Amino acid sequence: EQPEHWQFYVKDNGVGIEEQFFDKIFRPFQKLENNPSSTGIGLSIAKKIVLAYEGDIWVESKLNVGTTINFTIKK
Repeated sequence: EQPEHWQFYVKDNGVGIEEQFFDKIFRPFQKLENNPSSTGIGLSIAKKIVLAYEGDIWVESKLNVGTTINFTIKK
């Protein structure tokens, strides 16, 4: 809990994301893998929702360790 926002995160222990791609993952239809079942839309929708609630969204990741998607929403 923050003074004016709630903070949440979603964490995995996957392959991780290189820092050069941190901005790319939040753009519509941008994928890091060539997986036909993936649309590349999920995180761009999440970002729109978070921004609508006056929050922020960001990624922390280490290769071969995992990724954490952090976000805040206004109370």
